[in-house]
Parts: sequence; C-alpha cells; structure tokens
Amino acid sequence: MERAAILGAGSLGTIMAAKVAQNGGTCELIDTNKEHVDALNNNGATVTGFLDMKNVPVKAITPEQMEGIYDLVIVLTKQLANKAALTNLLNYIDENSVVCTLQNGVPEEGVAAIVGRERTCGGAVGWGATWVAPGVSQLNTKPEFMIIEIGNLDNVYDEKLKRAEKFLKMAGGVAVNSNLAGFRWAKLLMNSALSGMSAATGATFGEIVDDDKAVVCAAHVANELIQVASAKGITLENIIPGKNFYDLQFSTDAERDRAIAFLRDVYEAHRPSKASMLQDMEKGIACEIDYINGVVCREGDNMGIETIFNDTIVAIIKDFEAKGAEAELPTMANLDKFTI
Repeated sequence: MERAAILGAGSLGTIMAAKVAQNGGTCELIDTNKEHVDALNNNGATVTGFLDMKNVPVKAITPEQMEGIYDLVIVLTKQLANKAALTNLLNYIDENSVVCTLQNGVPEEGVAAIVGRERTCGGAVGWGATWVAPGVSQLNTKPEFMIIEIGNLDNVYDEKLKRAEKFLKMAGGVAVNSNLAGFRWAKLLMNSALSGMSAATGATFGEIVDDDKAVVCAAHVANELIQVASAKGITLENIIPGKNFYDLQFSTDAERDRAIAFLRDVYEAHRPSKASMLQDMEKGIACEIDYINGVVCREGDNMGIETIFNDTIVAIIKDFEAKGAEAELPTMANLDKFTI
C-alpha cells in the first residue's frame, strides 16, 4: 500500500481524509496548526453540512514530525506557503513520488519548479468547504457534486497520474483531463467570479447570486477571464456537467443575462459557501488574492486586456490587508466601488 499524505489539512483536507478513511484508505494529514492536529488525533475528523460524519479516525502530524518517504502527496496548502512547505517536502519524497497540487489558482508550474516536473500533477476540487473548528469542517456542496479533475503538465495519462487518481477516488469522483490548463482556468474562472466577489463583499455565494448588482459584477469578472484565457490560447474545459463555460462570455445585454442565469443555476448547489479568501480575512491572515483574481489582472496586463472588475476586487482586498488589525471586514457596501 502506498504511503500517502495530505499537505495542508484545512477544510478540504480534513473532509478528504475523512472520506478516504471511510472508504478504507489511509493517509497522514500534515498541518502547522497544532491545535487542529491534536483535535484530529484525539477526536477524529468530523464533517458537517451536506455530509454527517462524526469522529472518523485519522492520523495527523505537524511538519516537524514528518519522516520517511511519501509515495503520494496531495498539496492543499495556501500558495503563499509553497516555497517553504515544498522545499521542506523535498526531504520526504524520492524520484518515484507523486506530488499532486489541488490548490486554488494555477499552481502547477510553480510546484514543478520546486519538486520537479516529472513528479508533478494537479487538479481542481469541484466542491466547497468551510473550516468550522479544530477537527471539524463543513461540506458546502452536495455529495453527488464532489468531483476532482486531475491532469499533468504534459497532458499524458501516465502511471503517476493513475496513482493520484486511485487515491483521490476514495474521496469522491475523479475525472482525468487531457487539458490541464483548460480546466485549471475554468476553475480559476469560478474562483475569481464568486470567490472574488465573496471576499470583496463579505457575502456567501447565495447572497451574491441573489443580489442583482453583485451577480452582474461576478459575470463581468468571468467575462474578463475568458478574454484573457482566449488571448493566451487556452480552451476552457466545461468542468460542470451540462454547462458550457463560454455561455459566460458576453458583449450584449442579452448575453450578459444568459451569463447571470448560468451563475445563479450553478451556485444554487453551493449557496452556503463563502470564499476561502474571506475565511482567511476573518482570521486575520493573508489570503490568496494574488493567485486568484490577481492572476487574471497580471495576465491581462501582459495581453493588453482590461480587467476592471478583477482589478477592483484585488484593490478592495489589498486595501483591507494594508489596514491590518484596524480593518473592518468587507460588506456589500463595496458594491458601490464597481461601475457597471
């Protein structure tokens, strides 16, 4: 049996480990939050929300307790921690190890630069979660939508990708994709639109799609990303069954209405969710805005494409972080900062 680890035992990692254990698999959860690690070891992993799993036995450690060689490592840390976390990981993997990044954004190239392209694969988690308390996470997506799409930088279905697939199937549905950039940018689209707006307004996904101006802003964020991706030669994957992501592209009012209907339909299944970035802001820790909406802004600048709505989200969050402990969490009043 392969020795597997989940590096970064936040809300997604906790739920993933609980599901793997429930289905007869084993893995080590690695996290810097000792209180969370202790709770997982003492009480097991508990999942609330759309799953009811109580005190599922799991093994958790801090990075200082790592030892030996891992055959497979699922990376779920914040990208802000990649340099330190992955450099340390080099001590615990060998040439046969697989490092599968399921982080937000488009992290594969950066991960490969540290651990090696031949060991790197990645993917997008198609479900949302909230960290509730040490040892407890809430699943915000219906179980039938718990799909993870994976691929690698060479778009080849090789043995290492198969090993990652086998493990992740114990956590939910897995789809192997031969267009990694396409589904990464599709996932980035969903994160930029709803997660970006959630962080900028302090709202849940349900509150955003219910608000006429907020959902229009989210549609514009998605439209900007599609323009940037197209300029980069990336074809977006349809990572949601039955949905064509190019229905989010618009240049007329009628097409924009179609994009709004798309977002409202898709996020009906994720109404309780709020951005992981917003959760970080609530905890007073740095969020991943540079790796989500910030990617669209930077690539838009490179391509000469305006990204006004993404720029506004980044500016709101950067302003919040610059104020430090004195900052008040964003509210829907920030919608006044968006011009439609």
